[in-house]
Formats: sequence, structure tokens, C-alpha cells
Amino acid sequence: MSEQASENAYLVGLRLAGRKVVVVGGGNVAQRRLGLLAASGADVHVIARAATPAVEAMPGITLLLRDYRDGDLDGAWYALAATDEPAVNAAVVAEADRRQIFCVRADVAVAGSAVTPATVDHAGLLVGVLAGGEHRRSAAIRSAIAEALQTGAVSVHSPDAAPGGVALVGAGPGDPELITVRGRRLLAEADVVVADRLAPPQLLGELGPHVEVIDAAKIPYGRAMAQDAINAVLIDRARAGKFVVRLKGGDPFVFARGYEEVQACAEAGVPVTVVPGVTSAIAVPALAGVPVTHRAVNHEFVVVSGHVPPGSPESLVNWDALAKMSGTIVLLMAVERIEQFSAALLAGGRPAETPVLVVQHGTTAAEYALRATLVDAPEKIRAEGIRPPAIIVIGPVAGFGA
Repeated sequence: MSEQASENAYLVGLRLAGRKVVVVGGGNVAQRRLGLLAASGADVHVIARAATPAVEAMPGITLLLRDYRDGDLDGAWYALAATDEPAVNAAVVAEADRRQIFCVRADVAVAGSAVTPATVDHAGLLVGVLAGGEHRRSAAIRSAIAEALQTGAVSVHSPDAAPGGVALVGAGPGDPELITVRGRRLLAEADVVVADRLAPPQLLGELGPHVEVIDAAKIPYGRAMAQDAINAVLIDRARAGKFVVRLKGGDPFVFARGYEEVQACAEAGVPVTVVPGVTSAIAVPALAGVPVTHRAVNHEFVVVSGHVPPGSPESLVNWDALAKMSGTIVLLMAVERIEQFSAALLAGGRPAETPVLVVQHGTTAAEYALRATLVDAPEKIRAEGIRPPAIIVIGPVAGFGA
């Protein structure tokens, strides 16, 4: 194929399900292609002298560890020459031409009869970009298109799509870039957004003027929208044919009432999609330089809700058992009762010098971190005026980076 022919490539989608595809080569180049080929349902045969561990473990392919032989493309509909030997790649292309099989040559794109576009798969759309063999350019354009689709700058909402339903979306720990790709896509398609106070406000600022935004804030020890009222508005708007996104900080099932909302919608016959979120219990310490686990330091971590104190009839936490742990304890919603939690752990035998990390407004521009020990953490928290939202990490890993 000439360079001019490559630049004038005809972009087409191949339906490869059940059809034989031969990939010659098992290195990193082949590895990048195989996932999409296998996902297409193709009958993928890989022929290579050696393969990467990822290729060897990849489901949905047939791997033959041997040299390529003329005749290996028998019965194939599509082929890829992806070895690090130009002569072998040329031989694969030559056989493909004789058999009238379209073939991609990875090392010299213009020498093959087909070119692999840079692609993005989004909400049922498959977008491909070719740039005349300029792979970096096509990849950059593909990434820009993907971002535009994910953020809603380019709308993919189909007017023919069935209306209604609720999506329960975890918005992540605070940084708007930590929402999942799927969460951001569904948010861009919303007619109504019911948001709690920990949902990143920047995400709400990206919404179009037609989107109804309902404040469902639950401020600790302050005003709050009753859970029954939240459930009712989700159901009401969905029954009116609107697509409703319930946007919650962190993950909707980690010490939140996400499952109560799922149950309420299910009882009302309203379909619900759950999109997990990045939980603050892990992400906030991580971005502050502290892992919740570290090899040879601890083998467990426990995330504990601090909304009720030790000894309360409503408490479901075994504080004595927590105190006897040697691993990490992550306390959420615990600032107001830190004196009681610290005292319970000390009384249970947790050493007074156990490191403590407190992170307020984690992952945001207002993040503030405080180092302490279990015995002096309450005093330091009060002295620094720490208020919710804040994560408290207790254990050896909390001393990392101090």
C-alpha cells in the first residue's frame, strides 16, 4: 500500500464475531490490540515465538507458541503482523495479499492493506480516528474526543432513548476529576440531579441550564433534607419521564444511604443503575501520602463510621476488638466524637504513641493535614479547629511521610 493510499484509507467497521482473526506476534504491540479483538467476539489465533505474561493469560484467544508459517492465515478474515522482525511482518502481509485478507502491519503501517484507527468506545458509540500514519496525532485527537464525550461537551443523549430511571452515582472524594468515567457520562445525560453536599460543586457547574438541580444536603448537626423526601423526589421525577442522577460524595454504599434509595426506587418500580465511586476512606489518605495498607506493616484495615459513640445502644462496633488490631483504622464522620473514640481505643490496649493522620477537605484545594498520636489527637484536632469533612487514619501507616 502506498503512503497516499494510507492517507486515503476508507474507515470501516468490521463485524468479526465468530470469524477467524490471526495475530502474528505476542509482544506489547500485539497485547494492545488483543483485548478489543477478543471483546469483538472474534476467533482470535495468536502465533508467536514468545508472548508477554498478559498475552499468555488473556482469555478468549488461542495461543500457539511457534514461528509463523506460510499458510497460517488459512480461513482468516483479518490479520495483524505485529512481530519485531520486519521480514516476518512482510511475509504475513504477502500471504494476506495473496489470500485477499485485509492485514495491518504494525511496524510499517503504509505497507499493510489495513490501518488500525485510534478508537474510543462511549455509550454505544465507537469512534475511530486515522491521521495518515501519524499515530501520536490520532491518539491525541482520540483522547480529546473521549474527554469531550465524558464531560458532556459533546452530547450523546439520544432523543429516541427510553426516558426515566435513576442513576445512583458516586462522585468520589472531592476532586472532580476522581469521578468515574461512567459516572461523568451519566451526569452529562441527566435531566435532574439530586446532589448531596459532598458532591464536587465543579461537576454541578458543568451541567446545562436545562438540568434541574435539587440540593439534598445532609449537613452534620445542621439542616438536612429528610431521606423520605429524597426518595420521593427521585421517584417523582423518574415517573415523570426524567433521567435522574443521584450524585453522592465518595461511594454511595460506604456509610451512605444509597441502598435505601435503591430499595425505595425498586419498590416503586423505578429502574436504578448503580455507579460505584472512589471512596474517601482509601483515596484521601493515599493522596496525602499514606497507604491504608503496606507490605510487612499491616495486613488489614477497617473503615469505621463515627456517627454514634462507643457504648451507645445504637453502636454496632466492637471497639475492644478494634483496639487489639495492629492494622489501620480509618474513621469517617468522627471529628465530633474523637475524644470518645481515642479513649475507647486506648482503654482497649491500643498504644498511646500510635500515629494518627487527620485530613480535612481531602483531595480538594482546601485540603489540610494534621499529624498526631492517638493520645494527643483530640487536643490537636480541637486546637486546629478541624471540622467535617475529615478522615482520621490510625495505625503505623499514618506515620509515613511524617
